[in-house]
Amino acid sequence: MSLIRAWREHLKLSQREVAESVGISQPAYAKMEAKDSHPCVATLKKIAAAMGVEWDQLQVE
Repeated sequence: MSLIRAWREHLKLSQREVAESVGISQPAYAKMEAKDSHPCVATLKKIAAAMGVEWDQLQVE
């Protein structure tokens, strides 16, 4: 499971809710949650803002 998905589920948010906050479609957001996906920092920052977490909490080292 990706960190993005883990945080979203922990916060009890739906993919649709996060996607709408970020301004993208739910299917596009779902691709970013894939374990092998590596969204750019700008995208991670938007997702983090939508979830109310720090962007580096979503980044895999």
